Amino acid sequence: MNAELFERYGLRMLDGLVVTLELVVISVTLGALLALPIALARTSRSRLLRGLTFGYVGFFRGTPLLAQLFLVYYGGGQFRGALESVGLWWLFRDAFFCCIFTFTLNTAAYQAEILRGAMASVPRGQSEAAWALGLRGPVVLFRVILPQALIVALRPLGNEVILMIKGSAVASIVTVYDIMGVADLAFARSFDLSVYLWAAVLYLILVESLSRLWAVLERRLGTHLAVAGARS
Repeated sequence: MNAELFERYGLRMLDGLVVTLELVVISVTLGALLALPIALARTSRSRLLRGLTFGYVGFFRGTPLLAQLFLVYYGGGQFRGALESVGLWWLFRDAFFCCIFTFTLNTAAYQAEILRGAMASVPRGQSEAAWALGLRGPVVLFRVILPQALIVALRPLGNEVILMIKGSAVASIVTVYDIMGVADLAFARSFDLSVYLWAAVLYLILVESLSRLWAVLERRLGTHLAVAGARS
């Protein structure tokens, strides 16, 4: 442990931890809001909706997150005039917002597929029974299908959040000072590899803490959703 280096960059590493948490929490939350409409569109009767969402999900799941970030961060500048005309340049000129935008689109694709698979696992007889009782549309979705689907989706959704925590390290490449960004800065000025060990430890603490919290959430929420699904 280099005490002088730790004194210089220890607090900055904690600042980087906060930035990493902001990136992950905001993007995962926004991605969750997009995931359900995308999942429903993937199973829509409309061939157009199915085709568009199939292409969207296929692109973001089939290409590296780093390539997607470069397309947004560096590609946005190619359309500055058009973006300024519609008032969106503020989003693409800031590296942090570019990361949020890219991470949101990426995790939304993964979460949508998780939800789609979970909803497909709910026996069709459940929705048919709800329709026979006179329930329709959103009521069937939110009171019958989703409570049961979320039980199946909880664990893979937790894995997706963990993957986003680790994947968020690519933000450092576009000058965002998250955990890895601060580690890169410290190494560039000290050439001391121990800074990357600090970064690895912080990521390990984040992932392990989330894993334990998610296990508790899965036990408690899983029981609640199972009861809700049974009552529905």
